[in-house]
Amino acid sequence: MKRLLTTLILAALLGFAAFKSAVWWLTDQRLAEARQALSETGVLERGKIGSGIEGSLTLSGASWQDFELTQPLVIARAEFQTGSPAALLKALADPSDLPASWSLQAEGMALVLEATMFRNWVTADGTSGPEQAALFSLPCAPDPRQQLGSGDLLRMGITRLTGELIVQQTLERLHLELNSANTGSLELNWPGARISLVSPEATLSSSNQPLELTLRDGGLMRRVAAYCSRETGMDASQWAGRALETFENGLRARGWSASDQLLALYRQWLLEGGEITASVLPASEALGIPVRPGENPGSEPAEASRAWTVTYNGARVPDVFLRKTRPAAPELPEETQEPATPRDNPVVNRWYAENLETASAWVGRTVRVTLTNGNLVQGRLASVTEQELEIARKVAGGEVAYPIVTRAITAFEVWKLGQAQ
Repeated sequence: MKRLLTTLILAALLGFAAFKSAVWWLTDQRLAEARQALSETGVLERGKIGSGIEGSLTLSGASWQDFELTQPLVIARAEFQTGSPAALLKALADPSDLPASWSLQAEGMALVLEATMFRNWVTADGTSGPEQAALFSLPCAPDPRQQLGSGDLLRMGITRLTGELIVQQTLERLHLELNSANTGSLELNWPGARISLVSPEATLSSSNQPLELTLRDGGLMRRVAAYCSRETGMDASQWAGRALETFENGLRARGWSASDQLLALYRQWLLEGGEITASVLPASEALGIPVRPGENPGSEPAEASRAWTVTYNGARVPDVFLRKTRPAAPELPEETQEPATPRDNPVVNRWYAENLETASAWVGRTVRVTLTNGNLVQGRLASVTEQELEIARKVAGGEVAYPIVTRAITAFEVWKLGQAQ
């Protein structure tokens, strides 16, 4: 009896060790394949691999560094739960054969913000060539081309984005939650949908049912409206009107016009934020928003008269739809026809002296530096290091960044809004 018990204990220990080793090896192989597949866009670090006999796999200290970004996304802990050790080994051996029900939870996700989150070569590529008119663009400076960016978030006191991700897959639906400590949350429920790790694009066509999407801003939009309206020299209502005009121009460029209720909903969201829940069809042209065929209500077929299923702070919003129109080129504000440097209007804008040590907070803004030889250099602040600044200036339709060592700078000024003196 004693020998049998000893044999059983040894077998259990060997089985446990074999399970842990198999999970570690299979996970390392799958992550190596993922790292290779993603090598053209970034670097994936897997961190430490752990597992549980109940069918769980954990990664501790993982990170993703996108080549376009200056900071990595760090994930303190991620847990993949399948419900049984056999299901876990099967999923790792063949990622195309995931169990019917599984879950993934990532905790301690963090992205440190810098004044410029995109590398210079990304910004340069993004400004070349024709681009489709933006829909959701939030102006945050007198020049309407300067949109809300990471530098503005830093000046608002948001220094990092943190949160957690929860994904739950069942036979009936796909559930996803992305919760942030300072920028709200996103919740998705999609009946009939299934995630495919081998062909991620197949996930979007895995269900023909509408998904329910809930967006909560966590108070962020009120802060953005107050900050951007101050930076543009407008009151909050005027600032929302400018953002709404961009939204309408973007719709017109796509051959649509919005109903009055849709415009009112977007304006209210810009000023107050809150919770929006909507029914979305990922495969449709307008994501499930009804598109009526013409501007004459009497010419619509009966099925086109429906409105979008959307609620705002728990109350249903009626008559939310789009109308089909002839695509039109976006109307650009007068300011976009002029150089990016604002006109000298001492009542609204002027040069303000700033401490050179705070220069990183003004990346992307128009600055002026005075050198020890008395020369002035003015342009867009492209980057900041401990030893030098890079100031980009317009040259022959493009931009050239000039490095300037900090020890040669005697004064640092920023063009921004302020009181006349």
